Amino acid sequence: MNARTPPAGAPLSAHTPMMQQFLRVKAEHPDKLVFYRMGDFYELFYDDAARAAPLLDITLTSRGHSAGAPIPMAGVPYHAVEQYLAKLIRNGESVAICEQIGDPATSKGPMERKVTRIVTPGTVTDAGLLDAKRDCILVSVHAAGARAGVASLNLAGGQLRICDLPLAELGSLLERLDPSEILHAEGQVPPPHRSDAAASPLQPWQFDVDAAKRRLCAHFGTHDLAGFGADDAPLGVAAAGALLQYAQATQQASLAHVATLVVEHIGDHLALDSATRRNLEVTETLRGERSPTLLSLLDDCGTPAGSRMLRYWLTYPLRARDNALARHAALAELAAAPQVCRRLAEALRHTVDVERIASRIALGTARPRDLSGLRDTLARIQAIAGTVAGAEADLLRDCAAALDIEPRWLDLLTRAIRAEPAAAIRDGNVIADGYDAELDELRTIHDNGGAFLVTLEARERTRTGIPNLKVEYNRVHGFYIEVGNAHVEKIPVDFRRRQTLKNAERYITPELKAFEDKALSAQERALSRDRKLFDDLLSSFAPAIPELQRAAKAMANLDVLASHAVMAGARRWTQPTFTGAPGLRIREGRHPVVETQVEHFIPNDLDLAPERRLLIVTGPNMGGKSTYMRQAAVIALLAHCGLFVPAAEACIGPLDAIYTRIGAADDLAGGRSTFMVEMTEAAYILNRATPQSLVLIDEIGRGTSTFDGLALAWAIARELASHNRSLTLFATHYFELTALPSELEGCANAHFDAVQHKDGIVFLHAVEDGPANQSYGLDVAKLAGVPAEAIRKARAYLARLDQFSIRRDFQGDLFVGSPPREDAPRADSAVPDRLAALDPDALSPRDAHAALYELKRLADTPASTGMTGRKA
Repeated sequence: MNARTPPAGAPLSAHTPMMQQFLRVKAEHPDKLVFYRMGDFYELFYDDAARAAPLLDITLTSRGHSAGAPIPMAGVPYHAVEQYLAKLIRNGESVAICEQIGDPATSKGPMERKVTRIVTPGTVTDAGLLDAKRDCILVSVHAAGARAGVASLNLAGGQLRICDLPLAELGSLLERLDPSEILHAEGQVPPPHRSDAAASPLQPWQFDVDAAKRRLCAHFGTHDLAGFGADDAPLGVAAAGALLQYAQATQQASLAHVATLVVEHIGDHLALDSATRRNLEVTETLRGERSPTLLSLLDDCGTPAGSRMLRYWLTYPLRARDNALARHAALAELAAAPQVCRRLAEALRHTVDVERIASRIALGTARPRDLSGLRDTLARIQAIAGTVAGAEADLLRDCAAALDIEPRWLDLLTRAIRAEPAAAIRDGNVIADGYDAELDELRTIHDNGGAFLVTLEARERTRTGIPNLKVEYNRVHGFYIEVGNAHVEKIPVDFRRRQTLKNAERYITPELKAFEDKALSAQERALSRDRKLFDDLLSSFAPAIPELQRAAKAMANLDVLASHAVMAGARRWTQPTFTGAPGLRIREGRHPVVETQVEHFIPNDLDLAPERRLLIVTGPNMGGKSTYMRQAAVIALLAHCGLFVPAAEACIGPLDAIYTRIGAADDLAGGRSTFMVEMTEAAYILNRATPQSLVLIDEIGRGTSTFDGLALAWAIARELASHNRSLTLFATHYFELTALPSELEGCANAHFDAVQHKDGIVFLHAVEDGPANQSYGLDVAKLAGVPAEAIRKARAYLARLDQFSIRRDFQGDLFVGSPPREDAPRADSAVPDRLAALDPDALSPRDAHAALYELKRLADTPASTGMTGRKA
């Protein structure tokens, strides 16, 4: 028998009544930790206690017996429960909170309890459990054949979205969504994803599409889903039905604030696969850190909602240019009016997170200070709207209109909520004085009881003529009037004896009894009344939720726009332009993150067009090739996000995707080598890139032999130029590829140079036309700290190799050389002799390359010295 589980085979009746109650609750929530309320603690029992104790750093103990066995248990104080929940949620656990709902005075046996709240990683709404600057996303996935349906819900914001897509695109979508929890049918393999999202299996019948349609129609109050455009997304509908059922069960609420269904399509946004988002370091660095990234650089927002909106913009760049242009126009107007930006920033800085508060109001979980903060924000909201109400940009005017909230909501909160309410409703003192007469009376009784007793005592002394009459209280007998035995004959007829002492009598009067009844229960009744009025207030706000959600979105948009306009002006960013002609033209482009890390950043130009669509970029390591390519992609991305760009000028043609193959590392978990990762990413690009795609390829072909790598790099470059015809930046150290422009239409060369200076090397970081002439690899190795003796030996060995090196005219097809001359005698004897002298196991890739060219030359000419492969 496992001591951490209830005794196997023991009937429920063998347990104590309290443990019977717990085991019934646990049976309903077998996959969740049950927080079982007992007085001032939430207790965990058996396996729950063993699981939670190390995660929460609390003591696992054993107390009492049930069914003849000790009960393992651990507990946390109820007043600090949120911090413990946060730890569990971060570790992917889900918790069912079982509260005491019965009256201890009337309960027989265990007090009545029930689960009132379920917290899972994807259904968090409490401010203490949420990351203020990131959305908490619950995702549901339903796969069938070669396609999948995905539904995503931001419960704290009220947005429900669905999408039907090819199964091959699922991983990239999940990477973009970055969910906290993924729902899937039991028995199905959880979908692939890089995040540490919790996987929650559901019963397969919960993904039934017909049941899902009925559930969604009932929720939205519609006859069908055609109005949402969901008829062509049956798998997404099935996923949404399962997700909605799950979310409603966890919240024990109808989710009225989830008021619409958004159907998304793959083509709505610029395609950014997971590799591209990672390589461009949009929201996290290649090391998985939050800074320095594009998001961390741009996030000067004054509110958490603004930061979340900026993250959304960067994650979902727009293909619909009208929307991006609307953002550009708003930014241009704000950039020309810095005083407006300053006023907006100051006003927004004093607002609360209206989006999340609105959701908590709808779910009935808002706290008193949520409402006081909302009240103070509503008092400022008209001033915010007035700042942009007269703007010319449509987006700014739309934001101002969305901030037009009915005055009655501010009036209600002003009347109902104290200026500084208690943090928790259980502490009382939330509802303002004057809002409810009954509550005012209860508070008066509680707060002014002492004054009433003093007044009563003075009045009774006057009425009875007893100068030492006292009005007092004790816990046993409650309130009483005490009269010494010497004055007993003066007692009025309405005095009723309550207790006899040796030298005195204690009495109660109808007036004092009435006061006692009120006073002894006044605080408890005041707390109860406070709670009821607060709950009623939350319910009365239901019609305001759509208004609050619109206003929250408008404020977040204004925060992003105003902060970005200020930043763009300070950093000399400019408004990009879109054109109908294919291509990407950038003047004096800069990498926005890198330029903040160096003292002097060298801007560079870029011209890509159909007649110059593949740019072979060569030059030394650390010369600037990778930064040059990344900055081009980042500038295109920012433009499609509706933001300004770090360039003197940027003109961008139609784009449907950005693909990158930059750097690689072993995928140990997936069982893939560096080269396999490299080839997988290359295949993904070749199978998807179109003439409207921007492709970045950096140093492909390094994870295998020199010839294999060169052949693959050459073939991939040709394929991109001739078949995909994408706008491509192709960085390489294979000098042979610089011959491609001479034989392929639409190709060109560019390079980064460096110069020798004394004993070192100076990188110029400026792009020039044409191929590079050196790689400076040994100089870079020296900069990296490779010992001087190793560098010296490398130079000596390189000199030996160069003795066998002659200039080669690369013909494009690596496997078909120039035909031999008819009059050239064969060197049949030299080839076998040279082969016999070779030890293949002792050859490095470069040695093998050199030897192969030497053998080729020996076979073609009578007196050749051989060839060695060069890398630029």
